[in-house]
Amino acid sequence: MLEDRVAFIIAGVQKGGTTALFDHLGEAPEISLSREKEVHFFDDDARDWAQPDYAEYHAAFAAFDGRPRGEATPIYLYWPNSLERIAAYNPAMKLIVMLRDPVQRAWSHWKMEYARGVETQPFAWCVREGRQRLFDADPWGFHRELSYVERGFYGEQMVRLLELFPKEQVLVLRSDDLRAEPAATLARVRGFLGLGPGPAAAAREVHVGRDMDYGSELTPADVAHLRGVYARDAERLADLTGVRFT
Repeated sequence: MLEDRVAFIIAGVQKGGTTALFDHLGEAPEISLSREKEVHFFDDDARDWAQPDYAEYHAAFAAFDGRPRGEATPIYLYWPNSLERIAAYNPAMKLIVMLRDPVQRAWSHWKMEYARGVETQPFAWCVREGRQRLFDADPWGFHRELSYVERGFYGEQMVRLLELFPKEQVLVLRSDDLRAEPAATLARVRGFLGLGPGPAAAAREVHVGRDMDYGSELTPADVAHLRGVYARDAERLADLTGVRFT
């Protein structure tokens, strides 16, 4: 029965404020969130997707008690086949997409991987020559850690999402708005989820980059390069959602 299936997912994007939104929603007693923020069910290519075991997915949540259940795994918007698997699981799923300026998102993503020791190359190289590394990845052209530029093609990703779900089941937000106007942004989220007005909310910062020497800076040349890379996709995103970053 679809009634007892997970009702909403924060499906993107990484380094886009999804943790802050998840934490805010954790204070809403009318809904039930997954025990851990990122469930990583629909991006798990090792599962038998011809006969998926949804009981394993539901085990990440408290037993269904009538409240809408939700989770936040920001790779779903980017990772191939994830959205298709979500649509097969629950075609009525509501999806929240948190977007951040793709240039700032790429820089924040690189800093995270560099601080973790996953990345050793400078940012300027990674967003230029380093993109070729994804052609050696499996699946081809995708990478969980090194996809600094690729995850920022929001227009392309939104096209795929809107081919699978009607617009009324999709809410697109900007991370800057959640930070600057948390009450208004959360009111939009609550309305989208069919909840009544909630308590006043204050801004919060989570997963702020580590204070360390990264050996790189986000230079004007890097910004100009990435703006050029994203130019056509940015127009597609604006046409689809009205969201534009400058």
